Amino acid sequence: MFRRTFWFTAGAAAGVWATNKVHRKLRQLTPESLAARAADKAVETGHRLKEFALDVKAGMAQRELELNDALGLEADPDGPRELPAPRRPAALAPKTPYNRNEDH
Repeated sequence: MFRRTFWFTAGAAAGVWATNKVHRKLRQLTPESLAARAADKAVETGHRLKEFALDVKAGMAQRELELNDALGLEADPDGPRELPAPRRPAALAPKTPYNRNEDH
């Protein structure tokens, strides 16, 4: 008799547990729940993209400073930025009508 009561109670508890588990899963699969989860994921993705864009912008600014230092440009926030005049060796200078015959 005691065995029957134990197994009956264990079966009832397992049935209640399984029923609750199924109902929870069905609630997760309702259109409203799916839409809410999709909206949450979209907002999370938007935040990640914004963080990525800010990181890229910071990296670009850092690289711009490095390049300005390497090129010897002074950062003047009020004035226009210009590159220094190109320095070409004479061998790479464009040919003009005056020095064209000098090579022959």
